Amino acid sequence: MNSALPDAARLAWWATAWLRGHVVTDLMIDAVIDADATHTISGLGELGLGGGPTETLVAGLGRLRVEGATGLGLVFAAEGDLVGLGGPTGFNTAALEAGEAVVAVGTTIGLVPIRVGAAISWVAHRAERRQLPDVGEADRALRAALLETGDALAALDVARWRPEVADRLMNLRHRPALSAPEGVPARCVDLAARAIQALDIVWLALEDDGGALSAHEIAARRTALLPLERAGRRGLVAACSPEVWPPD
Repeated sequence: MNSALPDAARLAWWATAWLRGHVVTDLMIDAVIDADATHTISGLGELGLGGGPTETLVAGLGRLRVEGATGLGLVFAAEGDLVGLGGPTGFNTAALEAGEAVVAVGTTIGLVPIRVGAAISWVAHRAERRQLPDVGEADRALRAALLETGDALAALDVARWRPEVADRLMNLRHRPALSAPEGVPARCVDLAARAIQALDIVWLALEDDGGALSAHEIAARRTALLPLERAGRRGLVAACSPEVWPPD
């Protein structure tokens, strides 16, 4: 259903909708699990929230609701770009290792995914307050980064070394179609689609060095792509963090 979305982004959208009463339990479970076999939540008992070592997705989210959670917000950080993270070190380290996580809004709990085959265990950690990009700010930054990166890559002759990247930059209107639950502002759905599109362009361009002739050429390409990657991460975090959502 939402395979274009990272696991944590999918959980953030649909768990928030469930916690706020916008979707029924079965719909939330189906959307979060998507093509996986199962998702569970573990470690809540170790943080004093009760329950066993591992609980079902619904039981774990129910415990977070009792703790005051009103939604889940996305963490999509990378080394040197800690967007969506506020600490402490243990949570930051685990989230960076996994490449993604969520924070339960209104609590001091974060969940980090550990995937084993077709199953994900969302492991609970203590999480501190975080600073987030504003949706409007993230939107403007992403639009600007797409233009600037396109110009920079054109100057580096992207059509020669990565024609598929050049094609994507020429067809920015063809974005992934995302299925969002009720309650997610339309502006955030659009921002998430454009952020995923931007990140796909970056990751495709960085798959290999595409016939680069020198270390300087490789460095120039990576430098040109870095602002777009940062803008894409911030756009996706803002789009999937209910703390900063505007009224739809």
